[in-house]
Amino acid sequence: MKRIRYTFNRSAIIALLAAAMLATSSCSKYTELEPINSPSENSAFQSPSSIELAMQGVYEAAAVGSYNGDKAAARGYPFGAAAIEQDEMRGEDMLNIQLFYAITYEGTYTTSSANNVNMWTALYALINQANVMIRGVQAAASNGIITAEVAAAYEGEARFLRALAHHELLIHFSFPYADNNGSKPGVPYREKAITSQADVAEGLTMGRGTVAEAYTKLLADLDYAETNLPATQPKGLSRATKGAAIALKTRIKQHMGDWDGVIAEGAKLGTDKQPAPHFTSPIGGYTLTASPETPFTSFKNNTESVFSIANGPIANGGTNGALPSMFGPADKGARGLVATSPILYNAAFWVEGDLRRTLLQIKQVVGEKYTFNYKYRDYVNKTDYAPIIRYAEVLLNVAEAYVKKGNTAQALLLLNDVRNRSVPADKQFTTAPADLMLAVLQERRIEFAGEGRRWPDLHRLALDATYGSNGIPAKMKIGQMKLDGSDYNNVTPPTFPTTGGVKAYAYTEFQFLWPIPADEVAANPLLREQQNEGYK
Repeated sequence: MKRIRYTFNRSAIIALLAAAMLATSSCSKYTELEPINSPSENSAFQSPSSIELAMQGVYEAAAVGSYNGDKAAARGYPFGAAAIEQDEMRGEDMLNIQLFYAITYEGTYTTSSANNVNMWTALYALINQANVMIRGVQAAASNGIITAEVAAAYEGEARFLRALAHHELLIHFSFPYADNNGSKPGVPYREKAITSQADVAEGLTMGRGTVAEAYTKLLADLDYAETNLPATQPKGLSRATKGAAIALKTRIKQHMGDWDGVIAEGAKLGTDKQPAPHFTSPIGGYTLTASPETPFTSFKNNTESVFSIANGPIANGGTNGALPSMFGPADKGARGLVATSPILYNAAFWVEGDLRRTLLQIKQVVGEKYTFNYKYRDYVNKTDYAPIIRYAEVLLNVAEAYVKKGNTAQALLLLNDVRNRSVPADKQFTTAPADLMLAVLQERRIEFAGEGRRWPDLHRLALDATYGSNGIPAKMKIGQMKLDGSDYNNVTPPTFPTTGGVKAYAYTEFQFLWPIPADEVAANPLLREQQNEGYK
């Protein structure tokens, strides 16, 4: 079976805009991928079965993507692994061990840094493929190939992925919504399929717009998805649903500081009720699993995962990208590149006896004694799904909103539903702690460790006078550690040297944002003028 690779010419943007790939024939790994301008393009939307294969191709673009234009060297860009890994490496709660993630971890990226460039390119390639899908199913419905209802459901899936991709771009390349109410430059929000040179020329005239404008379009996409997607998917939790669209809206409105909106969206998923004994969503039946490890040990089928990106034995990020390979210990067959940082592991707010420290962390016993994240465990086949949003996040998103609105009682119920399944009874909150907001934010760091939620929180809270970091916080380096196992001790935490770590970057320093790739700004005069300050 012939594999088509992306072709780069004068710029990355031309590649990403022209490289939308559609599924057109079946094989064991999703589908064969062909350029959309090949003779088979028209056949992609000529039958219900080929349309379903095309939708699977969009999900493959979300899961596997390409690396430097080469699908054979795919590393899980953007959402199969890379988004989680990059978002963790921008924060301080995981520890970079080798050089693999050093550029992201230490903030030394440039306009040509591979990880940054490939995230931009892969996200826009996914967006374009979603746009081609939307146009294709609309035409198929007009031609009577599928019903309008089926077309709208497919469009809802594509719009969900389009919104997810644009938001990932916003948190890396744009300032947060909190900075002057979204008036800072956003990212180009692409809603038109680009399949010809004329389309490329038009695409190259699009500027960044504002953050607020991008968020408006994000919500429009998700509103459409909510209206037209089913509550459940027979193909499992790796396909977008009505609940996934609503859950993602709680995240989007949280980033906007729209606390009433977060509460309203959460109410659709049952967060305004009383737990009996646990919160349960009337849409999708989401509820927390009894054990905090079940969403990861049973990643294909559990009540808590709202939406995940599927990986499989022949469709994953590979040795150089898959989550278990990157985050797992070398003595278990992984690469041992990223460990849990003592900054998080030894934190006083992570109480002794918390099951997440025993069930979801694993110590390396051979060689250097790091502790690693243990959410992704298939070191051989690398089939672990990438968690995009869980019901636990919905509960904590809404808990934060209730704190902001002064409803501490409901906020505490939501926080406790997540926290109490893991902490010992004598460490549980029976009344609200003095700083309930801090407790919610600290719970997020523990609950979502290794899931890529740390950078989004640092980004959206950067300017918060009480809870923000005012930039990128300082991080540890392995040179500060003894590596004999004593570095990880939450009972009597060790003291580390205050020098030799990774410096913090203030919000006002240019490293807070990633640069738009050099090839992109070279091709697009508007983006050349709108490059993030500090980069050439």
